[in-house]
Amino acid sequence: MADNSTIPASPSGGPATPPRILPWLLIYTVGRLAIAAALVLVLWLVGLDFWSGLLFGLLLSMPVSYLLLRPSRERLSEGLAARSIARKAAKDDLRTRLSGGTE
Repeated sequence: MADNSTIPASPSGGPATPPRILPWLLIYTVGRLAIAAALVLVLWLVGLDFWSGLLFGLLLSMPVSYLLLRPSRERLSEGLAARSIARKAAKDDLRTRLSGGTE
C-alpha cells in the first residue's frame, strides 16, 4: 500500500495531476539553443573563424546556460520529480488492486 504522505494531493483531496512537463522542456531546450547561437554569432563577429567560433561558442554556452536557465531547469526538475511520485503511487495502487488487497 502506498504511503499517503508522499502522494501529492489536489485541492479537492484526490491525487494531484502531475504538472505538464512539455512546456518547461521546450523553454529550456529553446533557451539552450538560443544562448549557444548567440554566443557563436558574437564570437564570429569578434573575428574567430568558423570552426573556432562554433567550438568556443558551444563550450561557453554550457556554463552560461547553467546560470541563466536555472529557474526553468528547476521547474522542469520539480515537474519530473512530481510525475515520478505520481507514477509510483499509481503503480503501487495498481499492484494493490491486482493482488486483491483492500485499501
